[in-house]
Amino acid sequence: MAKTWFITGASSGFGRRLTELLLQRGDRVAATVRRPDALQDLAAEHGSRLWVGILDVSDAKAVRSIVDRAFVELGRIDVVISNAGYALSGAAEELSDEQIERQIDTNLIGSMQLVRASIPHLRKQGGGRIIQLSSFLGQTGMPTTGVYGATKWAIEGFIEALIPEVAAFGIEATLVEPGTARTNFFKGIEMVPHSAVYDNTGVGEFRRAMAAAGPSARKGDAGKIASAIIASAEQTPAPRRLVLGSDAFVAIHQALSARLADLEAQKDLAFSTDATENA
Repeated sequence: MAKTWFITGASSGFGRRLTELLLQRGDRVAATVRRPDALQDLAAEHGSRLWVGILDVSDAKAVRSIVDRAFVELGRIDVVISNAGYALSGAAEELSDEQIERQIDTNLIGSMQLVRASIPHLRKQGGGRIIQLSSFLGQTGMPTTGVYGATKWAIEGFIEALIPEVAAFGIEATLVEPGTARTNFFKGIEMVPHSAVYDNTGVGEFRRAMAAAGPSARKGDAGKIASAIIASAEQTPAPRRLVLGSDAFVAIHQALSARLADLEAQKDLAFSTDATENA
């Protein structure tokens, strides 16, 4: 049976690929973009099965308005995909206050507001699925990705807490953790001016390695990743996390293994700080 999907950030990257695949298989898609002409080609091809809304997810009032309108005009939305976002790249001290605020407003607060706006509608219709695009950087970290990664770590905490909150209403949620992929996402990365003080540090080494690697180092196939995300909406129960890409798997596995080893090493200390029964 055909489904109706709501997808933010549908003009490029995973959002665009998801929209294309869903329309090709006969589903309806409510797609939000920032530019009115971004999906003209798909609208001409698929007609009324593509509903387009103009949205900047950093505008909380606009998020609620567009979500309300989509549910009213389409009647039912089965899957909400929170995809809109961008990456900010720079060492912590290189970033401006304004850049940090914009990154958090878009990737974190925008995602939270989309989910919050969707819940009442999903609850009233008897359930649905929320799919939140995170990143392998939601469980690990690399130089120059600190603020971007912080938004992903934070949205993971938000969704983890949300899952038991909405389970009784038939609403399920999945965090998608892709690695690097061959999309135009990287063209949209906001690169801050490099400070020379980092040239001979781990930051400089990382930057040079990334520049030398080029696009061929991106492991993920955008179409395969989008197809896996779509397939996950049919899984019951919903997977809590969906790790996509060999680089994502390796990075997350290494990070979790190291974190667990560190935790185990502190077990005696942790237990020693409990209050005694008679204290």
